[in-house]
Amino acid sequence: MKKAVVLVSGGMDSAVTLALAREQGFACHALSVSYGQRHTSELAAAAELAVVQGAVQHKVVTIDLRSIGGSALTADIAVPETAGEGIPVTYVPARNTIMLSIALGWAEVLGADDLFCGVNAVDYSGYPDCRPEFVEAFERLANLATQAGVEGHRLKVHAPLIRMSKAQIAREGQRLGLDFSRTVSCYQADDQGRACGRCDACRLRAEGFAAAGLADPTRYAPRA
Repeated sequence: MKKAVVLVSGGMDSAVTLALAREQGFACHALSVSYGQRHTSELAAAAELAVVQGAVQHKVVTIDLRSIGGSALTADIAVPETAGEGIPVTYVPARNTIMLSIALGWAEVLGADDLFCGVNAVDYSGYPDCRPEFVEAFERLANLATQAGVEGHRLKVHAPLIRMSKAQIAREGQRLGLDFSRTVSCYQADDQGRACGRCDACRLRAEGFAAAGLADPTRYAPRA
């Protein structure tokens, strides 16, 4: 089986991405990044998903993006609970670039030519590092900046959900037999992984299940 490094955050998009990579016949090495995000319940969900979905192994790499701040997910900035204009404060500067770079380094060590990430450019919050242009540019960089690329091992960055709506992603997960109740998408989930039901991530997720005509399996925290 060909090896692939799959970024797994613990959310619904990365869960579907991991399942698709497995369906395509890859031996999946799941990678999560503990970057100083508001809660660690998504990392616990990622570890569980990696086991349940048959990843060869699951690695967690720790970096400290709180040291640079600039985001409601890594600094003492309130998570917005209403939609605003422009790129929201939940955008983490350079996060996907950093995560894919770590995945790229591990792929070289493993001898893997394929990277998978769950970025999505349809129903998303407007993050610049979730667009097709970003994925294409990173793939070019990967083939220029690595020993593997220079020596003729063509590296491929797969973003299978990039043009899907949240409803399509939900339906794809159902087809693949995923238990979405195991996933954590909320920006401010509690220690048990229960969602707030108010942030942008919760809104997009709920709208996706509704549009897909599927029951919402999300575990919500009780309202105060």
